[in-house]
Amino acid sequence: MTGRKIIHVDMDAFFASVEQRDDPSLRGKPLIVGSLPGERGVVSTCSYEARRYGVRSAMNIAEAYRRCPNGIYKHPDMKKYLAVSAELHRLWESYAETAEFIACDEAYLDVTSTADAYGGAVAVGRLIKERTKAETGLTCSVGVAYSMAAAKLASEEKKPDGFFVIPTPEKFVELIADRDVRVLAGVGEKSAERLRRAGILTVRDVQRSYPRVRELLGKFGEDVFDLSFGIDRRQVTHYEEADAKSLGREVTFQRDTDDFSFLSDVLDLLAWDVARRLAAIPLYGRTVTLKITYADMRGITRSRGVDCTNRAAEISAAAQELLSGVEKRKVRLIGVSLQNLSPSYQRQLTLDDLLAGGEEREAAFARRVDELCRRYGETRPDRDELGERLYSTIEKMEKSRNG
Repeated sequence: MTGRKIIHVDMDAFFASVEQRDDPSLRGKPLIVGSLPGERGVVSTCSYEARRYGVRSAMNIAEAYRRCPNGIYKHPDMKKYLAVSAELHRLWESYAETAEFIACDEAYLDVTSTADAYGGAVAVGRLIKERTKAETGLTCSVGVAYSMAAAKLASEEKKPDGFFVIPTPEKFVELIADRDVRVLAGVGEKSAERLRRAGILTVRDVQRSYPRVRELLGKFGEDVFDLSFGIDRRQVTHYEEADAKSLGREVTFQRDTDDFSFLSDVLDLLAWDVARRLAAIPLYGRTVTLKITYADMRGITRSRGVDCTNRAAEISAAAQELLSGVEKRKVRLIGVSLQNLSPSYQRQLTLDDLLAGGEEREAAFARRVDELCRRYGETRPDRDELGERLYSTIEKMEKSRNG
C-alpha cells in the first residue's frame, strides 16, 4: 500500500457487547440497550442476536419491542461505557500519528508515518484487533485503506469482528461501482432520494452524471463525484473537547408536561450541568439556546446573547427568560446549550462584577439547586457527580409532578 495509510476502527455493538462481557447470562441473547418497553425513547445499541429480529440503533423502542418482544431491555450505563472507551482510545492512539475519535467506540487513525515500525499498516490493523480483544474482552471491526472513506467502508465489509483492506482507489471503485449511491460517504437519505429521482441509482451512475449531480447537490456534488472514483482528500484531524463550538444538555420526558414551573426547575438543573462541564475544560460562551420539542413533535429553538460566561446562574437566567416567551402547551423535550464557545474569557466588567455580585448570584443559584434536590427527594450531588445523576433526578422530578 502506497501513499497515506488510514485505519478505521469500529467496535461491534459496543454498549451491548460491554453488557454481555460483564454479565455472561446475556451472551447469545437478543439484548437491547436504550429505553425500556413502555418508555419513550430509542434503541442506543442492540446485540447482533437482536438485529436478527430487525432491531436497529435509533429505532423507536415501541417498534423494537413489537419486533422483539422476548428481548432483554436495559438502560445504558454511560459511566461504564465511557471508562471502557477511554481505555480503547489510549490503546488505538498509541499506534497513530493522528487519531480522530468519531464517537466513544469509533476512530480514524492515520498511521502513515508509524506503520513501518510495526511491519506496515495491515500489521497495525491486525495488532489493534488482537490487543482490543485481549485487553478489553471486546471485538472490533477494522478497515485498512488509503483514505478515510475507503477505511470506513472496509471496516463495514465483514462486520462483526471483521478485517478488510482496500489498498487503492481502483480497488475501492471496483468494490462499490454497482452499489446504491448511499454507499458514498456523506450521502444521506435526502441526497440519495434527489439522485434517485433523477435516475442516478448507483455509484456507476454518479460517474456518468457529473453535471446533473452538481446541479442536484451543489458544491457537495463535486465531492460525491470525486468519491465515486475513489478520491477522498480529507485528513484525519485530532479534536479536543476545547474545540467544541457548543455544549448542551437535554432531556426527554416519559410523559408530556405543560407544567412550566416544573420545566423551569429542569432548566436550572440542566444549566448547572452544562456549566460544570464547561468549567472543567474550560470554555466560555456568548449565546444561550433553549430547545423545546412539543407533544406533536414540533420543535423550536430560541437564542439570546449573553456576556462571556460559563456560570450556571447566568446560563439559567437567560434560558428562563427564553422559556417565558414560548407557547405554553405540552412539552416532550427540553434542553439548554451555550454556543459561540471560546477558551478565552473576555467580558466588560459591570458594577455587579466589581462588587462580587457574580459570585453572590452563583451562590444563590447553588442554594436553589439544593432546594430543588430536597423538593424532589434527592440528596445534593457533588459537582462532579451531577452529570451522571442528572437524568435520575429529573425522572424523579417528572414522576412527582405527573403522578
